[in-house]
Amino acid sequence: MNEIKIEKGIPAPKANRGARTLYPWREMEVGDSFLIPFATDGKRRGIYSCASRLGIKIATRTVEGGVRIWRIE
Repeated sequence: MNEIKIEKGIPAPKANRGARTLYPWREMEVGDSFLIPFATDGKRRGIYSCASRLGIKIATRTVEGGVRIWRIE
């Protein structure tokens, strides 16, 4: 059985809060949209998660060329 080695004195990295997001949520107004070319359903779930953490409501639709995301609130 493999044992997990416990290490002491290794500092934890700083939290990434406030880090710049890949998507332009803060610059968007209600009704604005952007296209993510060739996005997958897994990517779509991540997009919803990211917007939700910021308190932003979105709608997504598969369109020709990818997934379009609208800010709805």
